[in-house]
This record gives sequence, C-alpha cells and structure tokens, in this order.
Amino acid sequence: MNFEPPKRIQTLLSDIRRFVERELYPLELTFFTDGFAAVEDALAQKRQDVKARGWWLPQIATELGGMGLSLVEHALIAAELGRSPLAHYAFNCQSPDSGNMVLLLERATSSQKERFLKPLLEGEVRSCFAVTEPERAGSNPTWQGTTAVRNGDDYVLNGHKWFITGADGAAFAIVMATTNPDGALHERSSMFIVPTDTPGFILEENVFTMGRQGEGWASNGELRFRDCRIPKANLLGGEGEGYAIWQERLGPSRIHQCMRWIGVCERSYDLMCDFALKREVGPGEPLADKQFVQGWIAESRGEIDAARLLVLDTAWQTEKSNAIETRDRIGLIKFHVAQTLGRVIDRAVQIHGALGLTDWTPLAYFYRTERGARLYDGTDEVHKLNAARRLLRRYRESASGGA
Repeated sequence: MNFEPPKRIQTLLSDIRRFVERELYPLELTFFTDGFAAVEDALAQKRQDVKARGWWLPQIATELGGMGLSLVEHALIAAELGRSPLAHYAFNCQSPDSGNMVLLLERATSSQKERFLKPLLEGEVRSCFAVTEPERAGSNPTWQGTTAVRNGDDYVLNGHKWFITGADGAAFAIVMATTNPDGALHERSSMFIVPTDTPGFILEENVFTMGRQGEGWASNGELRFRDCRIPKANLLGGEGEGYAIWQERLGPSRIHQCMRWIGVCERSYDLMCDFALKREVGPGEPLADKQFVQGWIAESRGEIDAARLLVLDTAWQTEKSNAIETRDRIGLIKFHVAQTLGRVIDRAVQIHGALGLTDWTPLAYFYRTERGARLYDGTDEVHKLNAARRLLRRYRESASGGA
C-alpha cells in the first residue's frame, strides 16, 4: 500500500484544513452554547462556499454533483472534517444523510430517487435512519418490535424508535420494520421511506443526552409510529431485505465514521499539546515538562497513528474487494478506534483541568457526544465477539483441513 496520498489529494487536504480552521472553528462556541439553530444560517452560507469550491458531497460521483472520491480518498477527507463538529454538515456528508444517500443510490427506484434522493444531494432537505428501539437491544437488529403490516396497496407502521440522529427537521426517515415475523431470521424485516409529514409519524421529543437535548440535525429523536400508512411504492428494495440493506449501509459508513473519529482525536491532540506548552504550574514550569503529561502525549500520538493506518488499510482492502470480504477488519476498526477516541479525549480533558469541562474548547462537546461511539452501530463487545468468532473459525477450519 502506498502510504502517501497523490499530490492532488495532499493539496486538497491542506485546503480543506484551512477552510475548516478559518470558517468553521469560529462558529463552534455559538454552537456549543446556543445550539444548532444559532449557527444554521451561517452554515447555510458555508455550504454555498463549499459548493463553489467543488468540495460538495465527497462521497458521491461527479455526475451526481459530488467529488467522485475513492473510499480511501474520502476517508482522508473525513479525518480533516472530523476536526470540527460542524464540518461534515458543511460538506453535506454528515451522518445519517451520507449513508442514506448511498443506500438510495443503490436500492431506490427511479421515482424514489427523484422524490427523495435528489433534494438530499442538493442539500435542500435532511433525512434520518430509524432502526434502534428502546424496548429491544440495539445490538440485535434482527429483533425489531416495529411492524409494517400490508393493507391493500399500503403498509401500516406501528412501533417505537429512539436515538434517531437528525429526526428533528428531517423530511423523511428510512425505517426498518418487521414485515414477516415468522420468516427466516435475516428475512423478517424490510426498509421503508417514510415522509415525516405522514399522519401517524410522531416525533415525541429530542432525547436528553448527557444533559443536552439538542435540536435540528444535532439531536437524537424519539419516534412513534401509530397506524402510519405508507404506500407500497415507498418500500426500499424488496420485502424481507431490511437486514441485508442495513448491512450494506454499514461497511463504508463505519470506515468514514472511524476516520471522523481520527479527526476528533487529532483536534483533541492539538489542543492537548498547545495547552501543555502554554500552561504553567509555577513560574517558568510548563505543564509539558511533567512526565505524566509527556506520557499521555506520547501514548496518544502512537495510538492515533496506529488507528489511522488500520482504518486506511481497511478502506484500501475494501476498495479492492467489498465490505463483506473485509467485515472482520471493519468490526476491528469500529471498536479499536472508538476506544482510542475515548482515551485521547479523556487525556486532553485531564490536561486542560477545569477548562476542559467548559464549552470554551470543543473537548466537553467531544466528551459528551463521542462516548456513544462505543455503543452505536453495535457495542464494542458485540464487534469483538463477532470478529473473534470469525477469526477462530478460520483456525478451526485450517486445523481440521490439515488433520
């Protein structure tokens, strides 16, 4: 693997870094203290700037208005954007919309693309992705309490979802629901495109998370479906393909998510080192001279670099084959990078002392929001177990074959 990106990508990364630092960092304090609505108008202008620079939709093909980057190239961009909690939104590659775009590109009918995908690509609307339920373990997506019952040319949805990112203000949701409870385990659920103005689609509230409720895109909604009737034309893919579609969405999304976390780590590391050099614990005694601090800085640098290389190698191998072939690696990066992220943010907060608990740096925001990295899209424990079982299976097969 060539560890050095092409010159055009290196230049692009530098340009994007400068844009994020100069245009988005100044908006962060207002976002932290006053919420997403307080910066939404300013971000709308930044989005126009991004479009004008040709940086819109890094994950989408050029013929559809995107940058047409490869998986590895997009991963590198995601790390730069991860330095600011506002950057992915500014580039229209924020979760969950980015994953929904790819899903609609691959699975939607022509009419579904025209109605739902096109305005999403243009940045005219947002979407959300509704799988997780409070009554069922989120680590088991085959077990869905939300149901979709066929009624003539419609389906009628009933159920309960929560921690649905960006549901507040979304134009539509992609919803996973059980359509055949007695079917084969991985064929019981289906995916549906549900406009949020459909009768029976209810946003009950934005869930308070670590003391903050959030709003707009920067929130996690609790949804109810009460006799929510949608036409058969809104079925995404075929009936019973919900789990397969969910799996298709996860592979590339996890790579991009892990590289966003690398960006969070890099921002936290920069803040950690800068503060350690500036902060004096006594006259002429910078915090950076203390061995505990030096150890944290060295450990963080090594862990970030190792995590970055693991993710990029996974992206490269996935490009050569597919996400099914590299699912072990994708599971490994999910928990490895999430744990690295937690350690680096925690060290940065510790080095900043009381300042690290305030909103005067992004560290408190990172600490609140990124703790969930070890939970969503499957807990660390589930990813470890699944990866270990598959890895051990190969050794068993090899041993039995050689007997």
